[in-house]
Amino acid sequence: MKLAGVPIHRPIRALDEATVGQIAAGEVVDRPSSVVKELVENAIDAGSTEVVVRLANGGLESIEVSDNGIGIPESELALAVARHATSKLTNAGELASVVSLGFRGEALAAIGAVSRLRLYSRTPDSEEAHGVSLVAGELSGRFVAGRAPGTTAEVRDLFFNTPARRKFLKSPVTEQLDIVAAIERLYLARPDVSISLYANAREVERLTARSRLRDAATTVLGIEFAEQAIEIEPSKSPAVSIEAVVSRPALSRPTAQGIYIAVNGRPVISRALGQAVRLAYAAYLPKSRFPLAVVHLTLAPGEVDVNVHPTKREVRFAKPAEVADALRRAIRAGLLGAPQVADRGVSATPPERSEPARSPPGPATLASTLVPGLVAPGPFGPLGRSTRQQRLGSAAVRRRIGGEAGHPSVELLGSLMDLYWVAEGQDGLVLIDQHAASERVLFDALLKDGRLGRQHLVEPVRVPLTPRQVAVLETEGEEIRAAGFEVVPFGPGTFRVVGVPSYRGRTAPAEALPGLLEEIAAGGRPTVPAGGPERRAASIACHSAVRAGERISTEEMARLMGELRGLAETGYACPHGRPIAVRLARRQIDRWFLRSTP
Repeated sequence: MKLAGVPIHRPIRALDEATVGQIAAGEVVDRPSSVVKELVENAIDAGSTEVVVRLANGGLESIEVSDNGIGIPESELALAVARHATSKLTNAGELASVVSLGFRGEALAAIGAVSRLRLYSRTPDSEEAHGVSLVAGELSGRFVAGRAPGTTAEVRDLFFNTPARRKFLKSPVTEQLDIVAAIERLYLARPDVSISLYANAREVERLTARSRLRDAATTVLGIEFAEQAIEIEPSKSPAVSIEAVVSRPALSRPTAQGIYIAVNGRPVISRALGQAVRLAYAAYLPKSRFPLAVVHLTLAPGEVDVNVHPTKREVRFAKPAEVADALRRAIRAGLLGAPQVADRGVSATPPERSEPARSPPGPATLASTLVPGLVAPGPFGPLGRSTRQQRLGSAAVRRRIGGEAGHPSVELLGSLMDLYWVAEGQDGLVLIDQHAASERVLFDALLKDGRLGRQHLVEPVRVPLTPRQVAVLETEGEEIRAAGFEVVPFGPGTFRVVGVPSYRGRTAPAEALPGLLEEIAAGGRPTVPAGGPERRAASIACHSAVRAGERISTEEMARLMGELRGLAETGYACPHGRPIAVRLARRQIDRWFLRSTP
């Protein structure tokens, strides 16, 4: 230690047991979700087929995990909450062949060190349950309780004795969503176990045991995933056995949170394996999109080291390159062999690689792509491809957008593939991305007013939601309403959208709700570098904006252009940083046609 530049010697001393226990606990327990993870893993190791998790105040007030496993004998209860005590190892040699989820003997002791813990259990040959109580790691009592065979762990006042750690916890809503994510990872790794979650006495999620991986994946990822799922044929290589179900390229997400990987029944985080999944989609998805995938890898216990991280979230392979390559090849083969999806127009055949982009494109490219797809805005309403025969540039179809905030005026000419608007400026053409433009306008409106308007639907739309999406809807109801959605329950896992976001006459589709809930669960658009409110506003704006390929009226196109130009500096990029407009100067166009610019 240094003080004012002068080193001061401080004697080395052994820490007291309480401090050692709290430090050790910090390696295993950092938030409520880690408590749930450890307790559910213990339940699975005990042979449970049903696990029930109950929360109060996002787990900050209390967490209770009950199971129907084999139970803990009364004589072993005190030892179960001691450090480095476990029934899953007998010597160091067995660390090389661990098959259980929990084996370090730290979870219960670590949880008890930073909470008020009650643990009670009944074995099949016992007539009643016996329990122990701990306060900050100290055994405070024993008791008898009534329950069916199995074990219950009750955790209250997490981090009550370590306020420095408690202050870093997030809101109850955020902590609960993180618990939902942890439970789903465990379930997808072990779909043979049913897991139910209750929050503040209300059922949030019920994950029923499934024999097929595809059915379990559908339970978590939803009906849309089931419609786009590809089952990867079980494969075996010298390095690894693989079972997986993945999404077709038509279904993707902006983050990697839809990729679930389990090794020998243990949910793990592995950059190498996640990258292998993405590489399998290299010819199908842009770098900004991620597939959905549930992957089970089975290796000989000696080929994987699960003792790398205190929380056992990471693993190390004896042959990492072989395992990653086997996974990539298995998924790639599944994508190549999958049938086309006619209703989405998506083929499993990888797209042909185009020639490297050239700048600027030649006149032949411009003539074959720009002009045939250009649709002129008609003077009497919505755009239609039947208007293509109208003469572009005629006075009847032009629409002038006045200059604002220093922007010169432009004349709107038409729409290219219902995706880009084409306008004529003072010295050339301007191409505008309709989704990015609409998204920018809505994003700024949300930051300014805090909410969008709402349009009630004459006919409500039924929308199925996954358990995670339902959890977000329950916990983030106020934000969803501020976004303009009004949602009411309509049977298990199904809701009716009776109101949708509206902004100056435009309404968002009800089907945008599931995607919005997924992004809010992830904290909002990760491509937005600003804080949480901005990220969530970006998510709401994205799902409420005009979509690529959506046909809109000339009037709405002109209105959005006018609003966009009124945003001054902020109108040049969408909230994610993508450009909204690109200008093609006349001199550049003249060069394409080998014409000299006057």
